[in-house]
Amino acid sequence: MTGPQIVIVGAGPAGIRAAETLAAAGLRPTVIDEGARAGGQIYRRPPDGFTRPPETLYGSQAAKAVALHTAFDRLAAAGRIVHLPRHSVVALAGGVLHAVGDGGSRRIGYDRLILATGATDRLAPVPGWQAPGVYSLGAMQIALKAQGIAMGRRIVLAGSGPLLTLLATQLLKAGAGVAAVLDTAALRGQLAAFPDLAVRPSFALQGLAMRARLGRLYHAGVALEAIEASSTGVTAVRWKDAGGRTRRTACDAVGLGWHLRAECQLADLAGCRFAYDTTWAQWLPCADRMGRAGDAVYLAGDGLRLLGADGAEVAGRLAASACLSDLGLPGPDGTADLKRLDRLDRFARGIARAFPWPADQVRALPDDAVLCRCEGVTAGSVRQTAAYGGAEANRVKSLGRAGMGRCQGRYCQIAASDLIASASGLAHAGEAGRLRAQAPIRPTAIGEWLEQE
Repeated sequence: MTGPQIVIVGAGPAGIRAAETLAAAGLRPTVIDEGARAGGQIYRRPPDGFTRPPETLYGSQAAKAVALHTAFDRLAAAGRIVHLPRHSVVALAGGVLHAVGDGGSRRIGYDRLILATGATDRLAPVPGWQAPGVYSLGAMQIALKAQGIAMGRRIVLAGSGPLLTLLATQLLKAGAGVAAVLDTAALRGQLAAFPDLAVRPSFALQGLAMRARLGRLYHAGVALEAIEASSTGVTAVRWKDAGGRTRRTACDAVGLGWHLRAECQLADLAGCRFAYDTTWAQWLPCADRMGRAGDAVYLAGDGLRLLGADGAEVAGRLAASACLSDLGLPGPDGTADLKRLDRLDRFARGIARAFPWPADQVRALPDDAVLCRCEGVTAGSVRQTAAYGGAEANRVKSLGRAGMGRCQGRYCQIAASDLIASASGLAHAGEAGRLRAQAPIRPTAIGEWLEQE
């Protein structure tokens, strides 16, 4: 290949639009993605032979999903991009990515790198959440989209954020049994954020319409007390309603999720700076408005700003445009996209305020509640470790193993920081620091590395 070697990690909305922009400028980027086909999590495509139409899979977003899929497939078929599906980038250093996939491990050099790594579920621990039959909302949605499967016959969905309502309506439409939808966000806070949500009136109205379809299944302002289970799995969820009354809902599966957590381990390995965002209650990488985040590194999509699928498309175009500009090549005018990005950011921050992270629930966890499911570390252990080891996330990890499991803190780091902060008298979780990313960022077979060497 001639010309600059540009690699895009992620083939969701951000990665697809970045690839499209670069290809239109005459470049041939390499796109690496863990999925078998492009689309990302939000527009995940089912396997071949799956007969459900896009309207059923993606609802009101079906046209956008099809447009993205078609655009990417045409680029790949015409040879205008190099597509490496089913590959996971697990490390990077010195301008080289280390990826593992169907063909084993490989090293991929780059001159410019666009990270469009998306986001994962943001989970808050609930006593009993380590029981079989407890999933993230995202996992339940993937099973529904990719295989047409409901993860349970009587399901309780709990947490907060748009995905909670969306998944509930999708499950009901598919004929699944939803027993209750438990939202920890109070209605008062949701209404207070409505002026910001109204900058995207169609989306706000769609959310209200979905909420109306749930009827009496939906409960706002709840407090989750415990997930009950037997030796065979989940049996019920115990919770308090907005009036303080204790309720118990029988179920055989539970879905949990509090909006999203940016997937930014690769950005950390690439040397990007981070800052704690109190609105989103998490550490996010820093970049300029075009996505420049360091020497030859660009960020786009939910791995940078949690703006959703539409924002990811805009950010993908902007990151690719910045890359072209830095290479001295002509690219599209980003003025309109930057204005749109401001509107999307206001909407997203309205979402964050309407459906906040349940810090009080986390800080009130009993000592025997499991915090880190990978390692079985309890909330009491984290508090004790912070007391004698110091109020710093990496020190607590080293001494107490919270965040040292397979997920590398993806699902427990935010909650652990809250516990560290509350046990140490810190103003907020950001003062406890953040866990440093370690390569490989995902579990990888040792044999892959031995064969490579």
